[in-house]
Amino acid sequence: MTRETIADEDTSQDYRQALDKGYLPIREVARRTGVNPVTLRAWERRYGLIVPFRTPKGHRLYSAANVERIHAILAWLARGVSVGQVKTLLDHGELHQVSDNDNWVHLRHEILGCITQLNEHRLDDRFNSALALYPASTLAEQLLWPLLGDLRQRWQGQFAARAEQVFFLSWLRSKLATRIYYGNRQLGGAPLLLINLGDAPMEPGLWLCAWLASSSDCPVQVFDWPLPPNEMLIALEHIAPRAVLLYAENALDSSFVRRHLPRLAEQCPVPLLIAGPATHIHHEALTGLECAYDPLATHAWLLRQGLLDVQPCGN
Repeated sequence: MTRETIADEDTSQDYRQALDKGYLPIREVARRTGVNPVTLRAWERRYGLIVPFRTPKGHRLYSAANVERIHAILAWLARGVSVGQVKTLLDHGELHQVSDNDNWVHLRHEILGCITQLNEHRLDDRFNSALALYPASTLAEQLLWPLLGDLRQRWQGQFAARAEQVFFLSWLRSKLATRIYYGNRQLGGAPLLLINLGDAPMEPGLWLCAWLASSSDCPVQVFDWPLPPNEMLIALEHIAPRAVLLYAENALDSSFVRRHLPRLAEQCPVPLLIAGPATHIHHEALTGLECAYDPLATHAWLLRQGLLDVQPCGN
């Protein structure tokens, strides 16, 4: 038996012993916390936020304390704290007033500058840098959803608004759809079916909902254009999804809301959620139906229903 073979067997034995003691490989930690492996490695290398056990061959294994610390990190990020300040807060407590919302405002301002200049390369760089450090839920809450709100106001009567809108929404759809595509290739099981109820394609809230679900190891299928109610049932029969999400940004036809949606909910064989700001517009007519206002509320509903593989944080 060669020395290399002996070393491999020792490493395999160390790895199995660590797993027997309750340590978790990085992929399982990513599944449980919703933080992808690239981000976990960046938190370790760049900020020293987590120090996992390393096998002789360099495999990362995470203890229960590591996982608990990741949840604590997520709790701080959800409050708007930048990743660079989290370690001090975890190690020493909240000693200073946290003003990191300014960091997110600054990042949104930088990205807005990329949009006004129609600069795709710079926009990619700024987003990719943030994507390497923050989980999808934090980016949606602190960056993308507030940015979309700012852009909606900016694009009301603004000169060259249409060029900015087409540029950014095309980029966002392409960016999120690419990540969803590669996620779907690694996942099995019934997908979450998302259908746009509005007339406008490239609805960003719809794609944010899909991206958040995909980031939680849920396969997704997105219909970017609306379907007639009777064809929705045909789609359900063929796709056999785990759940259906109907997304609407703006007001819908009143007859569709009062007649077709309740009937569709009654006939749908899987959980059905109506999502988007239109749920506030039609809240009285939607009484008795499951609704969520934004992508984050949608993601929380999917978690509560047990439709995502990631385990919700207890904080």
